[in-house]
Amino acid sequence: MTTHPASNFASALASMPRLLLLAGLALAGTAQAQSAGSLTLRAGATQIRPQVDSGDLSAPSLPSTQVDVRSATSLSGGITYAVTDQLSLDLPVALPFKHDIVGAGAIAGVGKIGEVKALPITLLAQWRFFDAQSALRPYLGAGLTYAKFFKERGNATLTAITGGSPSTPTTLKVDSRFGASFQLGAGYAFDSRWSLDAHVVKTLLKTTTQLSTGQSIDLKLDPLSLGLGVGYRF
Repeated sequence: MTTHPASNFASALASMPRLLLLAGLALAGTAQAQSAGSLTLRAGATQIRPQVDSGDLSAPSLPSTQVDVRSATSLSGGITYAVTDQLSLDLPVALPFKHDIVGAGAIAGVGKIGEVKALPITLLAQWRFFDAQSALRPYLGAGLTYAKFFKERGNATLTAITGGSPSTPTTLKVDSRFGASFQLGAGYAFDSRWSLDAHVVKTLLKTTTQLSTGQSIDLKLDPLSLGLGVGYRF
């Protein structure tokens, strides 16, 4: 049997209200997920790249004895709460980052002299652009970071540079400090629940490393953090 074109048209016309209703519900779901009161959990990875400006190791030491700190990557995530459609509070979380400490300046050729683990504890206020129902939402953030340093370890090279010996190896302690953080990022919602988030955070951070020999060295770390994560909204 052949179906008349008018019949197909009538059938499609009859189904339009249902299709429009489903589309409206989908749009409403997206808007609700990105509006005030929503909570988003995310998981991904972050790389921290210290932008080191090293002072000189205090005497007794070679002139211009300095250090550098290598980048580190770790699993990360976060919790974001939408206070309003535009204003959010974000609490990043991560496993500790292990950074290698290497020689610089007069000792640039010695390689690794130690390592330290870092755990940044940060709270950010974010301002999100565009409407709450927009799939793409760029944002700016600012807040405070407490950089916790722990499990510092020196090696035989550090001991040799600082006049230690195998029986009395040189140890080090990196001071934990507060610093201001500034963020640029964007979130993209795939649907009413799932999203992708990418951001860059610049933290203004200075610290001092104390050695068991009585020497010390001041460091401006000013790390740049690059993060990427998948989020789920509640």
